[in-house]
Amino acid sequence: MIKSIAQVSPSVHFIGAFDPRIRTFDIIMKTANGSSYNSYLVRGSEGVCVMDTVKKEFSADFFKRLELLCEYDEIRYIVLHHLEPDHSGALEELMTRAPQAKLIISGRAVMMLKGIIKTDVPFEVANTGKVISLGDKTIEFLSTPFLHWPDTMSSYLHEEKLLFSGDVFGSHYYDERLFDDEVGDFSYAFKYYYDHIMRPFKQYVLQALELYGKFDIKLIAPLHGPVLRTNPQFYIDKYAAWSSEAKFRKHTFGNKMLSVFYMSSYENTHKMAQKVTEGADSVEGIVASMYDLASLDENNMVDLLEESDAVVIGSPTINGDAVKPAWDLLACMAYLESGGKVGASFGSYGWTGEAPEMLHDRMRWLKFRLPVKPLKVKLIPTEEELQACFDFGIDIAEITMGKMVEMEI
Repeated sequence: MIKSIAQVSPSVHFIGAFDPRIRTFDIIMKTANGSSYNSYLVRGSEGVCVMDTVKKEFSADFFKRLELLCEYDEIRYIVLHHLEPDHSGALEELMTRAPQAKLIISGRAVMMLKGIIKTDVPFEVANTGKVISLGDKTIEFLSTPFLHWPDTMSSYLHEEKLLFSGDVFGSHYYDERLFDDEVGDFSYAFKYYYDHIMRPFKQYVLQALELYGKFDIKLIAPLHGPVLRTNPQFYIDKYAAWSSEAKFRKHTFGNKMLSVFYMSSYENTHKMAQKVTEGADSVEGIVASMYDLASLDENNMVDLLEESDAVVIGSPTINGDAVKPAWDLLACMAYLESGGKVGASFGSYGWTGEAPEMLHDRMRWLKFRLPVKPLKVKLIPTEEELQACFDFGIDIAEITMGKMVEMEI
């Protein structure tokens, strides 16, 4: 049962769907309050534009809301700000019901469209500056790729100063009161969404904010969570601060940060970590720090990884594998911009010693620069082997400071 149709602005209504029971989104995100799949209908003097659809399982709610507001033959345009299934799930059925409607997508979405709809459908590609008209309503498109999919774009309804932002400024937060001034406190969900969805693409967030800055934005209509109508600039400023945030040490003192993460069963890998850290810290311009993975939670891991110019991971080999906290650390790279950091691995072992190579291989796939081979020591490191650890730290630090070497393949 559809309770009501929310009016977002004079010509815009919410026609999305609510998903109060979802508890995990995109595998990695917890959704304690559920979520929503936001879709909007824009009515002009010369027809209707549908902004995105919903997850396929919620198509019935979407079509019920849509049919309360317009006839299918009134729909001139269907805009998909990106083609992730939670926003394109009802697209094929909508285009069947409104065959005259022209689909608007970004250039990067063309190949994805062919994977969603197996038959040819009419569409137009929208780049920054493209405009469509509904008579007395004008919609301008903005290319905002990688927020958080490559095909993402945004659009701006000029007459009502309304930004359809796509996933940007979204939240996984269910509340049918819909508007930021009427729902409960969703600030934690807003920040959590940024950290897990947008943080890896901070440079693209800043590029998008630069585009948005050219417009007078009075309301933001994202694809998930509350519609932001009370003070849109507050949310824009939050994104700007989070995306340009400079950590105090590196940017205040001009150092490069090298972080040595380790876990040790019998103090052997710990001893190696100490020498690697000492060697690295002896290089001018480097501040090296050592962290015991047994005592780091995920939030700290993410912050430290983000700040580090070089990441060195030490693990013993247990049952032919690296320890779980080392894998958890590398899994945190999913929340960060990948590529460009210097990486290396080391560890002590008793029988086989695969862990450093396994971590090295994983770092390669995560696009770390890997200038040195993994360093391994059997059981208790000798003084000579500890000196090798010290030299290992120096090598990594010097490369971090710009020393030219051939990267490992």
